[in-house]
Amino acid sequence: MVTTEAARNVVGIIGNVISFGLFLSPCPTFYRIIKNKSVEEFKAYPYLATVLNCIFWVIYGLPFVRPDSILVVTINGVGLVIELIYICIFFSYAPNKGRKKVVYWLCVEIVFVAAVSLVFLLVFHDHKRRILVFGIICDMCNIIMYISPLTIMKKVITTKSVEYMPFYLSLANFLNGCVWTAYALIKLDIFILISNGLGAISGAVQLILYGCYYRSAPRDEKVIEPKASQIQLSVSDGPDRV
Repeated sequence: MVTTEAARNVVGIIGNVISFGLFLSPCPTFYRIIKNKSVEEFKAYPYLATVLNCIFWVIYGLPFVRPDSILVVTINGVGLVIELIYICIFFSYAPNKGRKKVVYWLCVEIVFVAAVSLVFLLVFHDHKRRILVFGIICDMCNIIMYISPLTIMKKVITTKSVEYMPFYLSLANFLNGCVWTAYALIKLDIFILISNGLGAISGAVQLILYGCYYRSAPRDEKVIEPKASQIQLSVSDGPDRV
């Protein structure tokens, strides 16, 4: 018989694999950006939100906050590097206005992380209170990360097109939220349950929206222009048709 702890560990490992998939899910979007040398109508907010989320989870897993959480540090450390690469690509192909927004929000995140970490690490000296405080902050960042793709929802509904709604990111968000919700329910963990439960709902909303407007997405259609010789032939043939 499988014990509760064993089941939780298995689900946790699956969650780590899906989390890695979540970090890689925007690859098709950035391949398109590089290919077209333009960010078009894509937004940087989901990637900025994920950077903030990864930073706080790395801090949460460090020995001076929550000991013996190396898997939390490694998966989020890898995720942080991947997301920063995405942001660098986005910055390279964004217009000046978009670049300013990226720099502004990155600076805000750095100042916020430094201030919060410094204050709470100096005020709270025991693991229990540090885990509680950083657990709440990580929960909030997780929720922001999950709902950030919804910033494109208005455009999708207005244009009736999902062209700029990253499908793989929405799917990965949904699967990630479901697996970690199951993990939290096996042995109740309210922090993991709240953020990932909302993440699963957010991902479901995104996928439903994608399904509703997928067939309305514009398709690239090649218009075949008649050759000049064909036009001339058509004109010259006209008077003979009496």
